[in-house]
This record gives sequence, structure tokens and C-alpha cells, in this order.
Amino acid sequence: MDVKGLIRALPKVEQHVHIAGSTRPETLLWLAEEGGVEKPFKTLKDARRFFQYQDFPHFISIYCTIIDCITREDQFERITYEMLENDARCNVRYVEASFSAPDHVRRGLTYSRMLDAINRGVYRARRDFGVECNIRVDMVRNYGPDVGMEVLDWVESKRDNIVSVDIGGSEERFPPKPFAPVYRRAREMGLHLVAHAGEAAGPESVWDAVKCLDVERIGHGVAAASDPELMNYLLERGIAIEACPISNLRTGVVSSLKDHPIKTFLDRGLTVSVSTDDPSMFGTDMNNEYLQLCQSLNFTIPELFKLSLNAVDSSFLSEERRVSMRESFEEEYERLTGTRCEF
Repeated sequence: MDVKGLIRALPKVEQHVHIAGSTRPETLLWLAEEGGVEKPFKTLKDARRFFQYQDFPHFISIYCTIIDCITREDQFERITYEMLENDARCNVRYVEASFSAPDHVRRGLTYSRMLDAINRGVYRARRDFGVECNIRVDMVRNYGPDVGMEVLDWVESKRDNIVSVDIGGSEERFPPKPFAPVYRRAREMGLHLVAHAGEAAGPESVWDAVKCLDVERIGHGVAAASDPELMNYLLERGIAIEACPISNLRTGVVSSLKDHPIKTFLDRGLTVSVSTDDPSMFGTDMNNEYLQLCQSLNFTIPELFKLSLNAVDSSFLSEERRVSMRESFEEEYERLTGTRCEF
């Protein structure tokens, strides 16, 4: 089997993928038509061209346009199902998908109905493709800690398949530290803790996330590579990094994939995984992420498989399920390569 074939066949886990950012261009057209939304695109070709970014702020503005097109709670079922269908095509076995609840509640949608629709998509995808999925709620840092507390109220009222919380949004304008009380409460609720950090801001953002929020995983974490002390801290405490290389390239966080620090993180022994972030918006999928790492950063097949195992080990599955999944991944790797896993 050639390298591309091996990459397609490797079992994978995706930790960092936004449901809204997984909306297919044809589904975006459907959403806009269903909701009678004025949109800057008329055809499928226009919609695909719409996903072009000048910089990170421009990406955020495009993302907000997509959110505006979601006008009914039940539309989340189709978006979620299609996201998981795409992952299943890449031999992804488990997904932790991010749901930016306050973005949609502020536009008049109901949290509980959205969660029900998402879970209908999850259940259908598991039945049809065998892919598992749990949910991460993004409290969206732009709205501040008070809204974060309100989001936790929603989660307390309905928590179906929700395993963790996160803060995405404008990292430079809204640092992590003020969210410390929100994260303390989330931990007391038994939720796992993640924060976007080190994507559009420097290493101090990552320091705040790990010191003030006590997170278990960092979303993106690119800036950590510029601070050896920070990398040591992450390594010593087993804090994982959810790397999203193509996303970082498309939004200008890195100027080329050769400049992405994911290989640095792996070589330092950090628990780093790879994800797509917003796959439809960036024209990528999990197979492409792995392939680009191989072609641009000279990742070997064993190193790519290590990313898969890191994602399993740092997932928010139960310990029993993590052990079972890791064993099945190792057995599959041995069948594919004819060599034993040494990690």
C-alpha cells in the first residue's frame, strides 16, 4: 500500500472541529434559501469562493455569516450528520465536535432544541457510519464571563453527550483570565476543560489558559512553540495541544505549513493531535491534514499514527473506552504496516 493509501486507512480521532464550520457549501446555499437570508453568494461556485480569507479577523466575519444562515434548530441535524459522514470517509472513529451555543441563542434559537437536533445527527451517523461523537460547548469569549455562566446553566438543564467546554472567538481582545470562575464551576459540574489559545495571540494567552483556567487541552497552541518554558510546562503536566495546521495556514497564523510547530511539539514529547477546525471553510479533511504533514513536514507513517494515539489518549472518553479504542487502533496499525506499534 502506498503512503496515500496508508494515510486513508489509518484509524483517526478528531478533537477540534466546529459544527457550523463544517457546513458544506451546498448546505450553506440550502440554509440561506430555507431561511430567506440575504447572502453574498448565489451559486455553489460563489459559495465555495466565499470561503476565502485575507486574515484571521476576515475569517471570523465569514464564520459569522454562516451562523446567520442557520435560522432553525432542526437544521443542525443535517449539518452534524454531514460533518460526521465526512469524518467517517477519512476513517475517523471518534469526534469531539464544538457547538457555539450562545452565537445561535443570541440569534433567537433555543439551546435545548439545537442540542436535540445535533444529537439526532450524531445518532444517525453512528448508525450509518459507526463513528462516535461527543459535544463540546464553546461559550464564545466575546460575550464575556457572565454569558459563560449562563451557558453553564443551559448545560445543567440539558447535558446530552456534552463532555467539555471551551472559549473560542477573538482571542486578542478577550483573554482567558476573566473566565476563571466559569471554568471552576464547569470543573465542579464534571465537565472537561479546553480553551482556544495561542492561535491569534502570543504565548501569554496559553499561559493564562493553563494557569488561570486549569485546562486539560489547548486548541491550536501555535504560539507555545516560541516559549521553551511553556512547552516544558505543558509536557510536565500532560496538557495536550489540538493542532489545526491547514486552518492556521488559511487564516494566516503561519505563513506556510513548513513553519507550523506541530513537528516541534511532537519531537518535544508533547501530546499533540491534529484536527481540521472548520473543514468546509478551509477545504480540508482529516486525510488531507495527515497528507500535508507528510508532504510538507516529512512526517512518517509511525509519526502520523502517533498523532492518532495522542488523540485517543487525550480524548474525553471514559478510561475503559480509551483503552479499548487504543488497543483496536494498535491492532489495525499492525495489520496495515506489518509492524508492531512501539508507542
